[in-house]
Amino acid sequence: MGLPIDECISLCMERKLLSEAIVYELCEQAKSVLLEEGNVRSVSAPCVVVGDVHGQFYDVLEIFRIAGPCPDTNYVFLGDYVDRGFYSVETILLLVCLKIRWPSRVTLVRGNHESRAVTQTYGFYAECMRKYGSSSVWAFITDFFDYLVLAVVIEDSIFCVHGGLSPSVHTLDQIRMIDRFREIPHEGAMADLVWSDPAPNTHLPNPRFTGSGEDMRSDFQISPRGAGYLFGKQVTRQFLTTNNLSHMCRAHQLCMEGFQILFDDLVSTVWSAPNYCYRAGNMASVLQVGPELERFFNVFGPAPEDARESPVKEASGGGGGVAFDDDDVSDDGVTMEQRKALRARGRRGSGGALGGGMVKEAGEGVFSNPTVTDFFM
Repeated sequence: MGLPIDECISLCMERKLLSEAIVYELCEQAKSVLLEEGNVRSVSAPCVVVGDVHGQFYDVLEIFRIAGPCPDTNYVFLGDYVDRGFYSVETILLLVCLKIRWPSRVTLVRGNHESRAVTQTYGFYAECMRKYGSSSVWAFITDFFDYLVLAVVIEDSIFCVHGGLSPSVHTLDQIRMIDRFREIPHEGAMADLVWSDPAPNTHLPNPRFTGSGEDMRSDFQISPRGAGYLFGKQVTRQFLTTNNLSHMCRAHQLCMEGFQILFDDLVSTVWSAPNYCYRAGNMASVLQVGPELERFFNVFGPAPEDARESPVKEASGGGGGVAFDDDDVSDDGVTMEQRKALRARGRRGSGGALGGGMVKEAGEGVFSNPTVTDFFM
């Protein structure tokens, strides 16, 4: 390889662009590493679970500052590394380098944005064209996406996935049998795992599925996203029970306070991109899983202004993607006062590691059920 991996990491941490040839070599090395991993990767606790980061490079650095650097901390990233933010290239290349350097301490799960079709629409393709002058780097990285794992199980107890459940998947073995080395299909189990969302009000049978009321699929509904499903408490409990699991952690949905807990603590959503698209005003979090599987959400705001560069906003729609034009967004349930308060907290940034950041145990009163808005992607 042209550059030692440690030197690549140093350059990436400084937000330096790597050459096209180096990007190709990194992606090939990372694919070789991922070939050794199954669709469902087993991870030991303690570890830190990270939700969507969407190219917000300086906020990724803030996560490493808050939760600890690699390899000191065992990280599980739940996908959606690119699109929306200004620094998708730098973000994904940093994570690729960390995966190569410490493969047992960094786990990369595939999200719905790790897709050729989605990245051509929501910023990553345009960013690669702007920064490299060709689509080659985009092609190298999206080929690498085909190798990412689909799910993680922490200590045979906590199931982690980007999106959610599927009416086609009842056991972990069924996920292990999926051919993941391809573009995300439009439908089927693989698509559902990266696109589905929990929906608390899906307890009535869906007319789309016929059969008795005991049919597990009766708790799925068609998703308004146009891909995946909405799944409810009944099938969540059934899936966890069938697979001898205790909890499901996923990402995929913006939470205004950084996380949400659903279905009597069967499901949690972790969101790790503060002030999403540089204007949403939301907090973010990482889920810290302790040695005894205790769960804490470390809530943080955007990286301090003196720790980031202010990007030049492009009018082309690439690289930034600050418009929510894919989601028909509404902010139901979030008052202007709440939004202003969240923005004020976000501007202050996080206070540091466990002592300074806001650490809330799963189920703790004040943050037991924060608002999830309809910012779907």
